[in-house]
Amino acid sequence: MTKEDLIKGISEKAGVTKADAGKTIKAIEMIVLEKLQNDEKALLPGIGTFVVKERKARKGRNPATGESIDIPAAKYVGFKPLKNIREALND
Repeated sequence: MTKEDLIKGISEKAGVTKADAGKTIKAIEMIVLEKLQNDEKALLPGIGTFVVKERKARKGRNPATGESIDIPAAKYVGFKPLKNIREALND
């Protein structure tokens, strides 16, 4: 699904203009990002939860040269769908 597909779907399902649907998507993006930047969970009701996770620093290998490299610690976003979504996929 592309962003345009999502905007079109929201517009049709909610009976709002595409411009309003686009503004809504942008607002949700900003709210989720703000929560994650503050190391908080971002719950999207009926969908799931975004959470910040941390990856420890580790050793890696450059596949082109075989040289050993240090990979620094990093934060990444994890997503856990709600139970109703998981059940719907497995029905």
